[in-house]
Amino acid sequence: MNVRKIITLVEETLAEGGRAVDPAARVAVVAAVIDNPWAGQGFVEDLSAGIDATASDLGKLLAPRVVEALGAPIEAYGKAAIVGLEGEVEHGSALIHTLKFGDHFRIAAEATTLLPAVEKRAAAGTVFDIPLKHKTDATIRSHHQSIEVRLADAPHPGEIVIALAAAAQGRPQQRLAALSTEQ
Repeated sequence: MNVRKIITLVEETLAEGGRAVDPAARVAVVAAVIDNPWAGQGFVEDLSAGIDATASDLGKLLAPRVVEALGAPIEAYGKAAIVGLEGEVEHGSALIHTLKFGDHFRIAAEATTLLPAVEKRAAAGTVFDIPLKHKTDATIRSHHQSIEVRLADAPHPGEIVIALAAAAQGRPQQRLAALSTEQ
């Protein structure tokens, strides 16, 4: 795996709806810009060799970094794969939709739910939103949120951006009723 760069973003929301958020709502993102393991190969029928060579190492690299960047216990999490224009969306999906990748984050976050995800093919500088859900119960509405990310110079055509996002809480000032109120 060839990593060109790692980007860490931390967002703290101090006020929402004209009211203070105390403590501040904190969300962290760590993204790695890597060479697409299938670049230049044309259509690859069996993606398993690239998955085996890359996915677990990516999970090991990113999971502890996003935990450290958040600096608080994780309550919500998500992931992203943005594939450069010479790749396929399936290349990003192959790397993030495997337990070889996701279990590193699930263990680090003490989580049990599936990681929500976004994946797409795009040029460098595209904006993408990483969806987040509660780490143990995807029906907890307060934790359904997203964080917007943009990397000015990534992905290059033969690269993939792989990112993890973590939140220390639900949305700031959330006040939706629990899902059980509608059942």
